[in-house]
This record gives sequence, C-alpha cells and structure tokens, in this order.
Amino acid sequence: MKRIIIATLSGLVFGFVCYRMASSSGELACPVGLEIILSRVLMGFAIGISSLNLKHWALHGLVMGLIFSIPLAISGLMAPENPQFTPVMMVVSTIVMGMIYGILIELITSLIFKAKQK
Repeated sequence: MKRIIIATLSGLVFGFVCYRMASSSGELACPVGLEIILSRVLMGFAIGISSLNLKHWALHGLVMGLIFSIPLAISGLMAPENPQFTPVMMVVSTIVMGMIYGILIELITSLIFKAKQK
C-alpha cells in the first residue's frame, strides 16, 4: 500500500510540473489541464500497482512512462498549430517527458522511500 500511495502522489506532483510546463506558453483550457494532471497521476498509480518484472527499477519506470504517455501524446495532436512547436514535436516531447517522469516516480518510490516492487 505504501508503494501505491507514494507513486500516485509522485505522479500528482509531476502532473502539476507537466501542467506548469505546458501552460508556460499560454493559458490552457481546463479539460486539457485536467487531462495532463490526471494522466500523470494514472501513471504513478500504475507504477505503484505494477508487478512487471523488468529486472531494474529504472527500466520499469521508463517502460511504464512510455506506455502511459502514449494516450496523452496522441491527444497532443489536436493542439493548435504553432510554427515553433509542431504537433509531431508535441507527441515526441510528451512521450520523452513521460518516460523521464516514469523513471523519477520509480526513483522516488523505490530508492528514496524504499517501497520496492513485489
């Protein structure tokens, strides 16, 4: 239970970090902001409950971050056109940042709080 709570709360924190980064270039619609935050919370929860045995905590976080960032990345294709940040860049950056958040969530959960995967 400790692992699930820590990973989910870490996902919430990174959801707000992700939201802040996404809104740095302008105001986001409320549903978009909720989608960003909740997708990262869901990623944290999934990391917390996952029993995938990938031999190393970092690989587990990376894979889970990739899997749970794909839906958010696809919705990023609907973002308004911006010459400095194309939809393809939005997809790639969302997936890469999701993998980084996954590793960080797993690092916080497994190493800092010592709530190892069982």
